[in-house]
Amino acid sequence: MGFLDGAIILVYLLAMVGIGAYFYRKNKDHDDYYAGGRDMNSWHIGLSVVATDVGGGFSIGLGGLGFMMGISGSWMLFTGLIGAWLSAVLLIPRVYEKARLNRWLTLSQFLGDSYGARVALLAGVISAIGYIGFTSSQILAGAKLASATFLDLDRMDALLIMGAIAVIYTVIGGLKAVIYTDTVQWAILMIGLIFIGIPLGYTAIGGISALRASLGPEYLSLTHISLVQLINWFVTIVPIWFVGMTLYQRIYAARDEQTAKRAWFKAGLFEYPVMAFMGVLLGLFARVAAEQGLFAYAGYPGPETMDPEMGLPLFLRTVLPTGLMGLMLAAYFSAIMSTADSCLMAASGNIVIDIFGRKKTQAEHHATKLGLSQIITLIVGALAIALAAGMQNVLELMLMSYAFMVSGLLVPVLGALFTKSPSPQAAFWAMIGGGTTTLTMQIAGMTLPGGLDPNLAGITVSAILFMIIQKTISGPRLKTT
Repeated sequence: MGFLDGAIILVYLLAMVGIGAYFYRKNKDHDDYYAGGRDMNSWHIGLSVVATDVGGGFSIGLGGLGFMMGISGSWMLFTGLIGAWLSAVLLIPRVYEKARLNRWLTLSQFLGDSYGARVALLAGVISAIGYIGFTSSQILAGAKLASATFLDLDRMDALLIMGAIAVIYTVIGGLKAVIYTDTVQWAILMIGLIFIGIPLGYTAIGGISALRASLGPEYLSLTHISLVQLINWFVTIVPIWFVGMTLYQRIYAARDEQTAKRAWFKAGLFEYPVMAFMGVLLGLFARVAAEQGLFAYAGYPGPETMDPEMGLPLFLRTVLPTGLMGLMLAAYFSAIMSTADSCLMAASGNIVIDIFGRKKTQAEHHATKLGLSQIITLIVGALAIALAAGMQNVLELMLMSYAFMVSGLLVPVLGALFTKSPSPQAAFWAMIGGGTTTLTMQIAGMTLPGGLDPNLAGITVSAILFMIIQKTISGPRLKTT
């Protein structure tokens, strides 16, 4: 990598910290820090939503899917489109007005309105744990990208550098900094992909003839995927749109309900087909390059010798000229940062508001010193970096974090939305049963028959417990509004 490339990346990273410093002066209180002033427009929120949801999963994980299975890997983000649109229709209309009236800042406050303080506390704990894991996956993605780009840079050193940058600007700037940096990061990413990454990558490998000559037809087919894989993605990714703390924060930040809904529809379309196909195509180009021996200089004579998630960053390093490589890498760093900062804010909000602040009145919540929120954000960031140091696979860590939150929180959220008199006991034990089932199976390396994801077992256990206890205590009555 040349001096110009390094300078471009350094300027980008410093600019992100500068945005955080700018909004540090704009944050007046706790509400500003976690809800961004509640006056954001649909474009800023929509771009922030998709930048957060795609992030490192796109830049590293989705590229790895393209490397392994071709364009069929794009189906992973089709589930994101489904989740976004279902959430816009079913969740936002039932949450927004109450959130505005009660000045909610977290998902747990919404659940506490239906189930009480004990359930809200447990939801905050589950969400915080999940988002610490998710933040770690994004920091790991940044470290993989950096270490593949700078071959002399150790992954641990790269992890510390990337983690420190993301944590610093999030700590000082809060949600406004996160949303505005997400908008900038999204623009950088789109420009980099459309005008640099895809056209130059396509040319470097020799075009469509090289794709056909180097790969089997299954890599260029949308049917190179099993039904089990589709089900696993569906049950893990679609529900996150109903339980993701990062998403509730953006609902609360919208200036009105229609703004939030428009943002969600825009985010869904950007996820699929736009980002889905661009991500897997570059991963596919990287596989062709590996087949052609372009990575032999880095010690990878063929695709079978390398981590699929390292293919994309190595490809960019190999084929892009000085200057353009710096711009493209800045684009990928931006995708990773945009998810890491949002997940860090989510975990921090759960801890400050739902765990430490659960006994305070609403007025006391907003009187909480801004400094406490920043200190907790810093501590959470350090924990996320430590966790990332012990993991190897970005997509695996992402999906594990997703699954833990989904299996614990989905059924109680649906109960709060669609049950007239939801039982606090039913919600509490559904969270315990669902989350514990999935976490135990993940730690033990267990899967369901046919290779189905353990998350499906967790959701099933959670639903059974909720229905049994709900029926025993009060009987289910569906809402009519």
